[in-house]
Amino acid sequence: MDAPVPHASAALVAHSDAPPAGALLRWYDRHRRVLPWRAGPGHAADPYHVWLSEIMLQQTTVAAVMPYYRRFLALFPSVQALAAAEDGAVLSAWAGLGYYARARNLHACARAVAALGGFPDSVEALRSLPGIGAYTSAAIAAIAFGRPLVPVDGNVERIAARLFAIDTPLPLARRAIARAAATLNAEPEARARPSDFAQALFDLGATLCTPRNPACTICPWIGSCAARALGRTGDLPVKAAKVVRPQRHGAVFLLSDADGRLLLRRRPASGLLGGMTEFPGTAWRDAPWEPAEVLASAPLPADWRVVGSVAHLFTHFALTLQVHAASVGRVAPALLQDGFLRAPDAMGAEALPSLMRKCLELVR
Repeated sequence: MDAPVPHASAALVAHSDAPPAGALLRWYDRHRRVLPWRAGPGHAADPYHVWLSEIMLQQTTVAAVMPYYRRFLALFPSVQALAAAEDGAVLSAWAGLGYYARARNLHACARAVAALGGFPDSVEALRSLPGIGAYTSAAIAAIAFGRPLVPVDGNVERIAARLFAIDTPLPLARRAIARAAATLNAEPEARARPSDFAQALFDLGATLCTPRNPACTICPWIGSCAARALGRTGDLPVKAAKVVRPQRHGAVFLLSDADGRLLLRRRPASGLLGGMTEFPGTAWRDAPWEPAEVLASAPLPADWRVVGSVAHLFTHFALTLQVHAASVGRVAPALLQDGFLRAPDAMGAEALPSLMRKCLELVR
């Protein structure tokens, strides 16, 4: 049985009609953002560019993504090139963007698309591909293939919650918000320009209908916004109280030899930071590590010194790593076990996640 539809305020009834699509599109034609993955006016979007940008933009800002996108596209200019790449090359290009399961799914998806001969153009077929969910499939279908859909990302969620004054806290309100958002493209003008309309919604949320201090006075939909009429734009959408992340602890070891090469190892292919490169270290656990426990976990006997600690936030926990460093003359190959040595000038090609780069910077 379906869950009950979340309550929306009475303003939802008063503003139940879709806001004027033409007003939004005229605003977009004047103020559209220039983004490296976005096709220019009058040009068809490249599905590869749209898909790549949408995967990169998950949990990441536009400003952070742009240099990665350009570098990634230079390395892998087509979905076929990406499909043919080695796993390590893809992870290395992705290093620093976080949420590394996205990179593994991206590579698997590229191989599936290459096998198909190109991207499918329906939501259902797109959603069957690795790493593509409800939002991403709708975004690709609307932007790249002109399907009359409203992809609901965080920006569109916020716009709909305010337009229709949906005051149930997230995430419970998501079903009601999605239903309301689906009505936004009801007018013929929106359905005639589905790619532009979807991107206009993204731009409206990113530049005017922002989380804090929205620019309501210059919004093309000011006259249709129930939250504006109620004076509630600042507190919609309502968010549930934040859950405090549990704290975990660990230690990491940066060992260099006489040539300045650093000892690295590869993480297991699956799981958190799967397939990425890291410095040897302890497990991550709830209780802090005692000094004797840490030294017992060192990869090699050496004059280890504590150089500091780094903090890092993962989705479900916060981590503090104590960083230890040591230098030795030579590392016998038999002592490397599952590790390997890399010269400092070769570190840029390694798939080091942000957490490990923080450790490296601390030692440097």
